[in-house]
Amino acid sequence: MNKILIILSIVISSLLASGNLYSNNQARALYFTIDLKKNVGSTTWIYIQKGFEEARKANANTIVIEMNTYGGEVSYADSIRTKILNSDIPVIVFIDNNAASAGALISIACDKIYMSQAATIGAASVVDQTGQKLPDKYQSYMRATMRATAEAHGKDTVVTGNDTVVKWKRNPLIAEAMVDERTVVPNVADSGKILTFTTQEALKYGYCDGTAENIREIIKKESGNQPYELVKFKPTAWDNIKGFLMSPFFQGILIMLIIGGIYFELQSPGIGFALGVAITAAVLYFAPLYIDGLAANWEIILFVVGLILIGLEIFVVPGFGITGISGIFLVVSGLILSLLNNVNFDFKPIHPADSSKAILTVIGGLTLGFGLIIYLSNKIGSKGLFKKLALETTLENKEGYIGVPTEGVNIVGKKGIAYTVLRPSGKVKVDEKVYDAVSVNGVFIEKGTQIIVVRYETGQVYVESAE
Repeated sequence: MNKILIILSIVISSLLASGNLYSNNQARALYFTIDLKKNVGSTTWIYIQKGFEEARKANANTIVIEMNTYGGEVSYADSIRTKILNSDIPVIVFIDNNAASAGALISIACDKIYMSQAATIGAASVVDQTGQKLPDKYQSYMRATMRATAEAHGKDTVVTGNDTVVKWKRNPLIAEAMVDERTVVPNVADSGKILTFTTQEALKYGYCDGTAENIREIIKKESGNQPYELVKFKPTAWDNIKGFLMSPFFQGILIMLIIGGIYFELQSPGIGFALGVAITAAVLYFAPLYIDGLAANWEIILFVVGLILIGLEIFVVPGFGITGISGIFLVVSGLILSLLNNVNFDFKPIHPADSSKAILTVIGGLTLGFGLIIYLSNKIGSKGLFKKLALETTLENKEGYIGVPTEGVNIVGKKGIAYTVLRPSGKVKVDEKVYDAVSVNGVFIEKGTQIIVVRYETGQVYVESAE
């Protein structure tokens, strides 16, 4: 009986051990893949953040980024680059077709680069929306970023016979030549053109670790015939919606609608459509930032308090002074701080590029907002859609549209008494009713003196002494 118990305990222990081995991915390697097949921006940044977090929770052995992009926003590319360089899990990129501009920067950050036979990598100059190169200060930043990314992979020591050579795993000058055509790399880039590698060229110069036609082929080259598990990151609909809402362009539009909506609401009595637009835009601006942990409660409160101060300046405090200036400052601060990943008042972890992007987004939105105000102020009531937003009818006096009381017309020529002293204005009593009145030519009239109404103009009764 004791022998049977001992055998059973050994079997159970072995099964538990094998189960733990499998759950820790020690018997079967786990490869976690993330697609990066669109322009680099807020949406792809969300993919990378969530994908890396899911890979960490799943105890993945390797992350594989499947790439096909023509580039995108430098600030988001730099955030993705930093995420990859700081990752505890090795990251491989598979360039299925294109890794241009921001895609090249992200690829160089990865531990290994695999490319399909017809893929390309390079052309990383900073350009605007029209494709024109930006000034050299932007190129200088990109050159340094590309060099630093290549240098992050360190150097190799190559022994050939009696010669020992220490060289960069990825030559930083080659990375720089992908940004600036003036960078010369002997026998690689000396033609005065921005550098872009084909797959074979990238293999030759250390910017590609191997070729493959799909991810499974890469895994086979990396792990041989060892068993593995392949898990693919699947973004949700909310990820795509949030990515759209958090794009700098759309955030600028929302800021424009907030400012424009508030302005036009203040120009009309009651609560109307303009305020609804402003509130909706504010919710769409702050909600994804709050959910994502960027916008803290106090940053949203800054924005609300700023609006309250601006309202007080307009409706309560005469003139324009410290209340209005403070309100504008708090509104702008709330909008900018909500875009930054700061913790309370600790701004050290924030990259300068993120700060610049936040400031430019808010300033751009405010500029668009004021532009919208000027444009609509000229268009409302004139033509098109905006024609219906304003009253066009001219309210003529002859049709009965009078902006002042008209009953004074009926007492012209009638007599009464000075109800108070007229110096020269005061009150008179005519037909047992009291009216505000002014004496003709500024003559003082004592209380109780008989008067006669001589005329009625612009809502004012004019009288003179009947004595």
